[in-house]
Amino acid sequence: MKFYGLITVRTGSTRLKKKCLLNFGKVNVIQHIIQRSLKGNIIPIVCTTQSKNDDIIVKIAKELKVKYFRGSTRNKIKRWYDCVKKFKIKFFHTIDADDPYFDELAIKNSIKTTKNLKYDIIFPSKISREGAASEGYSFSFDAIERLNYLIKKNYKKYNNLDTEMIERFINIKKFKIKKFKGMKYQLNKIRLTLDYMEDYIMLNLIRNNLGNYVSRKKINQFLKKNKQIVAINFFRNADWKKKQKKQLL
Repeated sequence: MKFYGLITVRTGSTRLKKKCLLNFGKVNVIQHIIQRSLKGNIIPIVCTTQSKNDDIIVKIAKELKVKYFRGSTRNKIKRWYDCVKKFKIKFFHTIDADDPYFDELAIKNSIKTTKNLKYDIIFPSKISREGAASEGYSFSFDAIERLNYLIKKNYKKYNNLDTEMIERFINIKKFKIKKFKGMKYQLNKIRLTLDYMEDYIMLNLIRNNLGNYVSRKKINQFLKKNKQIVAINFFRNADWKKKQKKQLL
């Protein structure tokens, strides 16, 4: 079975400017995420925008000899759909470029469940959505096609629609959905996403101690023993949650 990961990335971040291009050891963040995908036997497709500001992302994809796609700047659901339609992908998983330590085992588990149990969409676990970001969403092609159609049908500003908070656009009655429970070793009350400078400092401490391509299980074991590292950025979860609520209004 092939595991496709759509790496959703653009340079237009507001809280931490061009965070995907920040150094992460000998590479930058987006290079690291591409290489982590490859090492985890996930086929990466860099899914970026048509903005000239994102030419640098395409350049990096070409240098690493991986596929890329350029689509809508704001409507990432449309971008995902156009991408998988072009490459004829039946099942895929979304990987955010601000999750440098995404869990490749969780991703594979999620894609397998989508295919084998015939789900349309698998949502990230509650733990992941509250800061321990590592999972993203798994989709069947049929589901992303129907979702894209429903959005196009119901929203006038379809091409420029901000679909960052994708769950607000998903009518659960129209899709067979499962919420991922998370892996047994997954910790709560940790923050592994990259939005603020404190996140960057914390993630680099993990990298300095464990390297770029360490498993999530080993990261969690390390953080259990080093709670002072967890404390560096976990307070930022309150700011992150406030932002999420504002976007839902």
